[in-house]
Amino acid sequence: MKNKNDRKIILEDGQEFYGHGFGSSGDRICEVVFNTSMTGYQEILSDPSYTDQAVVMTYPLIGNYGMAADDYETSVPSLSALIVREYNDEPSNFRSEQSLGQVMEACGIAGISGIDTRALTRSIRDFGTRKALITDADTPVEWCLAIMRDHPLPTDAVSRVSCREKQVYYHAEDIVGTGSLTREKRSRHIVAVDCGMKKNIVRSLLRRGCEVTVVPWNTPAQEIRSLRPDGILLSNGPGNPEDVPETIGAVRSLLGQVPVFGICLGHQILALAYGAKTYKLKFGHRGGNHPVRDLDTGRIEITSQNHSYAVLEESLAETPLRASHINLLDRTVEGVSCLRDRAFGVQYHPESAPGPQDSGYLFDRFLELL
Repeated sequence: MKNKNDRKIILEDGQEFYGHGFGSSGDRICEVVFNTSMTGYQEILSDPSYTDQAVVMTYPLIGNYGMAADDYETSVPSLSALIVREYNDEPSNFRSEQSLGQVMEACGIAGISGIDTRALTRSIRDFGTRKALITDADTPVEWCLAIMRDHPLPTDAVSRVSCREKQVYYHAEDIVGTGSLTREKRSRHIVAVDCGMKKNIVRSLLRRGCEVTVVPWNTPAQEIRSLRPDGILLSNGPGNPEDVPETIGAVRSLLGQVPVFGICLGHQILALAYGAKTYKLKFGHRGGNHPVRDLDTGRIEITSQNHSYAVLEESLAETPLRASHINLLDRTVEGVSCLRDRAFGVQYHPESAPGPQDSGYLFDRFLELL
């Protein structure tokens, strides 16, 4: 263990937190957020929704069970940095193939351990998510603040993490690519619009007997229609939903033609396609312990969440959408639906990677609409 602080995270308001570097070196400008999950750091690290963000893990010990090939949610993680209290570089688990630090170094992800993560989390809760710089401990404060002022956070995250071309999946480990279908068609064909989609969303559909065609985020509505889907899934992804007007426009053209299911960013895109509005939360929802009430059944689910934006409830009055789920912690909208068009979305993650399994029924509800 290092005994000298060699790295720091400095926030745009001048607060500094010192610690020990691991993973990749070099400076990173990013948005700092926190996640309250007790396990699942590999799924968090590889979730494309965290693109351009530094994630503070509130659970103190990270890295102890290593990294396993089967647990990645994307092949190329795009997280900027991981901030932890205690990092374990000697994992003890029979499935472990690499240490967390090795993967972070290979993927260009910065890490800092030894941080007072409780104080940093309280700062984010009190003052909101902010721009931050990961840098060497001796970098002058004035230079750090100036470089952050001169470098706005990017708004093209979805285009960077979406697939580049169409991919067809028949089985959980099967990628056919862009060629014509060479296998017997399965019972239902789902077109999934990839805005930064987690692998377990595709797996969840494949387990239910679906054939899944994944298309890039900016695929035109006409091209999606030509694939003759039984249903359309709008995936999770990073950033502000208003940054993807191409996706919103395509979805608007498809509403009412086939059932649509939106997850997280896809839920926000669906709401914007209907004319509702979204807004940025003070510090977002990130963790595996958020209680949500299904307003139709009264059932309460413990959910996995990761988002900065939410649907403005008042704006639903001007649309055919209604709120279907509500967050019991802050009363924010967690789901919307339109019975007429067989369309619905949820703000949380029914594929549960990582997180509780309470919400998997939503995939079944989607398939019942087909």
